[in-house]
Amino acid sequence: MTAPHTQTGQATDAADGGDCPEPCCSSASTAGAQRHADWLQAARWAKTLAWVSLLWMCAEGALGLWQGLAAGSIALTGWALGSAVEGVASVIVVWRFSGPRALSETAEQRARKAVAVSFWLLAPYVAAEALRDLIVHHHAATTIIGMAVAGSSLLVMPALGRTKQRLAARLDSGATAGEGVQNYLCAAQAAAVLIGLAITAAWSGGWWIDPAIALGIAAWSVREGVESWRGEDCC
Repeated sequence: MTAPHTQTGQATDAADGGDCPEPCCSSASTAGAQRHADWLQAARWAKTLAWVSLLWMCAEGALGLWQGLAAGSIALTGWALGSAVEGVASVIVVWRFSGPRALSETAEQRARKAVAVSFWLLAPYVAAEALRDLIVHHHAATTIIGMAVAGSSLLVMPALGRTKQRLAARLDSGATAGEGVQNYLCAAQAAAVLIGLAITAAWSGGWWIDPAIALGIAAWSVREGVESWRGEDCC
């Protein structure tokens, strides 16, 4: 949604054909200006948090991908690649609230659908690799660094997601809401990956848990992409 438009009391009265006492007009104009200022402040916060998320995702994704490939864990690798997808969502939100696009309804719709597409980028690769690992009975190795990275995201991502969801409600922004959902998704995936790596390390017969978690990540990404495309993420 675009920023709320301020409208003077005189203009409203002219449309209604009536007169408005000057104090009333002044109060209405001041309230409208305050709503506009509050909206712009929330938009700046959304943009700032998108930058913070982007920097975090770059570090998280690089470390996670390194350890995922080294350990042969498709769940960890898929989660790390998901960081790149979340980074794309953050870039989209930065674009959405930059310059004149901050007040554009068209930019909001385009950003929301672009975030939805970013959900779908991850699913095909992760699903294919997970199915391959299930077929060949691939055993992922233990990675302490990978578990530490996943654990850190489990702490940080929920806070980011909750803040973005609140901002999305104030801005009526499906793009910001979708980015927040991706943060929640990242935290849930991190928890699943952490549990999977721990079980794999303790129980050799649990090799199938890693690809099973990866399939769940792929399915969840598709579902969230559909909801974001329809605009169902924004409360």
